[in-house]
Amino acid sequence: MLIPGCATPAGTARFESRFAARLPGHFRNANGLRLSSIGLGTYLGEPTASHDALYHHAIERAVEMGSNVIDSAINYRHQRSERAIGVALADLMRNGQLKRDEIFVATKGGFLTFDADEPADPAAYFQEHLIRTGLIRPEEVAAGCHVMSPKYLESQIEASRKNLGLETIDLYYVHNPETQLSEVSHDEFYRRLEAAFVALEKAAGEGKIRSYGTATWNAYRAGPESREAMSLQEVFRVAERAGGRHHHFRAIQLPFNLAMPEALLARTQPWQGERVPALQVARTQGLAVFASASLLQSQLARGIPPEIQKSLPGLASDAQRAIQFARSAPGITCALVGMSQIQHAEENLGTAQVAPLALDQFRRIFSQSG
Repeated sequence: MLIPGCATPAGTARFESRFAARLPGHFRNANGLRLSSIGLGTYLGEPTASHDALYHHAIERAVEMGSNVIDSAINYRHQRSERAIGVALADLMRNGQLKRDEIFVATKGGFLTFDADEPADPAAYFQEHLIRTGLIRPEEVAAGCHVMSPKYLESQIEASRKNLGLETIDLYYVHNPETQLSEVSHDEFYRRLEAAFVALEKAAGEGKIRSYGTATWNAYRAGPESREAMSLQEVFRVAERAGGRHHHFRAIQLPFNLAMPEALLARTQPWQGERVPALQVARTQGLAVFASASLLQSQLARGIPPEIQKSLPGLASDAQRAIQFARSAPGITCALVGMSQIQHAEENLGTAQVAPLALDQFRRIFSQSG
């Protein structure tokens, strides 16, 4: 039995009301919802039952500390991350600690994935379960690992709904669509993306997802000379062709951290006759922006230069300082941070006890760093 409902303005505002007094500036508006500025990511960890249990407890603790954003992907830990989220959410709701309309759950599809465990012969597994069943055609696979055909995405949405135990996924991303650009032309890529968006508009109409977006790594940060570069301007055109003026393309995810500030600083995006940073386009169009890799897979959890530390006051660790940087950037809705253990959740969410930087304080970081 899938849990009905989705995140709503009233539900997320209710969640915020329980924490706002002690977590200043922690919640932001995103398409009418009130979302926490720090969200829980579920990418890292071994695909084992012991790591499932760790995630289960970390998710519960993160919610208790005021995070109502959870991010995953069907291929994370071979579907185990989604399933751990499903178990944790069911427990929180059963115990009366959380209502479905208070929590925002995002996941992704596009990469080929196993089912819980890695088979002895991965190639044979994909032949048996994907090719011979007709779920995908060989020519749809890019880089040996990526498919974004409508039929495949529809199957992945159904699997993710079951894994998460949710009737409606709040945000569904096409996962690293730029992977396709390694093998297909610009025109073919946007044709495939439009077909994917048509499928996602259909899923939104059926109540299986609430909205959709693109979760990328290089696509929006890279300059136009890059093979992996994507134009948000063109992506919006694709969304309008797929769903009309009231399409459901509402969010992007991309890396943003102290070591990778391109989304804010690099003029990679063509927009109305000039080139501007990706965050400027997103802000203009009202897109929610979720920052992945806020700690760059723990590389920023230590060793931040003293002059930068001084620009991020009131925090106990470099991990908190890195999170504070990401969530304070203008245009970032939520900084996503991997939290596979309770102590990670406690340290990371501890950042929210300090108000985000004001704009002038944030700008000062760049003058300090040169």
